[in-house]
This record gives sequence, C-alpha cells and structure tokens, in this order.
Amino acid sequence: MTYMVIAVVAPVLVVGAVATAAIAYLRRSHRQRLSAAHRRLHHHHNSHHHHHNHHSLGGGDTTLREYLDHTLTSGSGSGLPLLIQRTLAKQISLVECIGKGRYGEVWCGIWHGEKVAVKIFFSRDEASWTRETEIYSTVLLRHENILGYIGSDMTSHNSCTQLWLITHYHDHGSLYDHLNRTTLTHASMLRLAVSMMNGIVHLHTEIFGTQGKPAIAHRDIKSKNILVKANGTCVIADFGLAVTHIQSTGQTLVAPNPRVGTKRYMSPEVLDETLDMNCFEALRRVDMYAVGLVLWELGRRVVSNGIVEEYQPPFYDRVPSDPSFEDMRKIVCVDQQRPMLPNRWSSDPVLSGSGKIMRECWHHNANARLPALRVKKTLIKLASEHKIQ
Repeated sequence: MTYMVIAVVAPVLVVGAVATAAIAYLRRSHRQRLSAAHRRLHHHHNSHHHHHNHHSLGGGDTTLREYLDHTLTSGSGSGLPLLIQRTLAKQISLVECIGKGRYGEVWCGIWHGEKVAVKIFFSRDEASWTRETEIYSTVLLRHENILGYIGSDMTSHNSCTQLWLITHYHDHGSLYDHLNRTTLTHASMLRLAVSMMNGIVHLHTEIFGTQGKPAIAHRDIKSKNILVKANGTCVIADFGLAVTHIQSTGQTLVAPNPRVGTKRYMSPEVLDETLDMNCFEALRRVDMYAVGLVLWELGRRVVSNGIVEEYQPPFYDRVPSDPSFEDMRKIVCVDQQRPMLPNRWSSDPVLSGSGKIMRECWHHNANARLPALRVKKTLIKLASEHKIQ
C-alpha cells in the first residue's frame, strides 16, 4: 500500500516541482528582458542626450500644452526628456484601437487631456521599435512633414513586454484611409503630393554641421505609412526600416532587422535581389520607385470632367490582395509592368503632367529615376503653371 502511495504521489510532486521551477524561470527571464530593454532605451537616450531640447514640464498642463503646440506646429521634435519618457506609459489612457498590422497595433490615447497616437509593437518586432526610436531621436529630424514624436516607453502587460512609441495624433488617419474615404480636387491632390515630397526631401538630405542630421532612406514608403493632417498636408511615418548615411565617413547604417518592406511597393532591384545595401544612393532610389506608386494612388482619386476612379492599391488588377514576393517579381521584373494611367488623364494637363512624373519615378533603371527634390519642384511648377493654389 505504502509503495502504491509513493508511486502515485512521487510523480505528482516531481511534475509540480518542475512546473514551479519553469514558472519561476519564465518570470525571471521576463523581468530580465524588461530591465534589459529599459537599459537599452536609457543608454540610447543618453547617447543622444546632449541633442535633446529640455522642456520644463513641471508647470502642469499649461506647459505641456505649450510643448504639444510647439511640436505640432514645428513638426517632429526629438521627443520629451528621458526622465519624462520613462513614465509615459503610466500617464497615458488607451481609448481605442485605430489600426492593426504585422508589427502590432496603433491606439488613440489620452495624455494629460490631449489625444496622442500610441504604436504598440509585438515583442518579436523589437528591432523596428528600437530603430524608430533611434531615427526619431536624430537631431534636426523635426519637420512639418515628418510625424511628430513624443517619446518611447515600455511597459509590462499580463507578463508580456509591450514596446510603445508615442506620436502626435492625426484624425484623418493614413493617406490610404483618406483616399478610400474621399475624392480629391487638383489643388488637394497637389497639396498632399508636394507636402509628401517635402517630407521625403528632408529625410533624404544630409544637413552638415555639429547640429546636423544624416541622410535617411525610409525603405517602406506607401500610402499606409503617410498620415494626413487636418490642413490637408502629409506627414511621413514608420521609420522601423530606415537607414542613415553620413557622407564624411561614407558610413551607411543599416540596423539589423528581419522585417522587409511591403512587397506591393518593392522596386525591381529589391525584387530581383540585385540591390546593393551598402550604396545609400541606391536606397534613396528604392524610395523614389514607391513615390511613383503613391502619386498614382493620388491621381486616380482626382475628379476631372466629372470622372474619378475608385480607390485601388497599385497592381490591384495584376496580383492577389496579399501578393507573394514571387507574384511581384514576375509582374515588376520579368514582365516589367507598371500601373495603368487612366485614359482620361491625357485630356487633363495636371494629371498628364503628374503621370509623366510617375513614369520617371518607377523607371526600371534605378539610375534614371527622378530624385525627391526634382519631383517636389516639378509638382510646384505644375501647380503654378495651372494657377492652382
């Protein structure tokens, strides 16, 4: 009898002990992971610390309101001081989920009575959160057409590490959402297009001097990564794949990240795997290919002579809704197809002029593509020639 009791109880005790040890180990590793991430964030901000604008937020909501007004009007700052960033997650109430993707979720939150956007990354995409935090902390990134950055923080939710990136909130959502919802006039299309190019020119350009900024290639330009402000202009968002370049050292910094860009917007050289990742100019040209596709999305939603196309993503008529790498490679590289320009554009000087720019952006030969500044200037010229304000 005694032996039977031992035979039954012993395995139960062993399983219980193993389970307890496993839970203790998982909890300890979770705590270590959380503290390691905090240390990385702390170290990263310290390395940028002398670049930060130190806003005194001790005066309560008035000072906070001033800070938000300042960054909303002047574009992206390098975020709040580190001490305040460390407690951001505790100060924000999440209101509603406004977007989901492969990276995680975007929430509308309330911070001291003000709406903010909170991008919550899955822990598996920590590399994107780290990279975005680094890019947003770049000196002189602040610009009216770059999404305004408030700070980064991490928090623990149900024993899971949550990585938060807090930015300004824009009611209109992404350009993709906006184009699905509304049609455009020539003026509103050019306003969106010129402001998008303004942001990309700022990214692509190195600013020299001690308070300069590196040149930045975005590497995931698409209508879902461009947000629309209340005044009808754009801001560029999502820097999880961005690459920086400093001319004096010739150094191109590609952060390690298993994530790749969006297949539908990939250029021929990315799809046929001939892109030289160490050549920064080549990375800028990848962005310009995607710019051509976004301009096409904009053009289709412009009403002219009472006609307009419904919103569709690029290559909607050639590939499935979630195309594979191979689907895109065949269409873009092998068949060398590009989106069709609607016939009605030929009788509309603004749309036909825009179509010419698109073709020069999505050229198969990357060296023949227009640079961002040229596209911006050509769009402005198009507007002035046709007296569009």
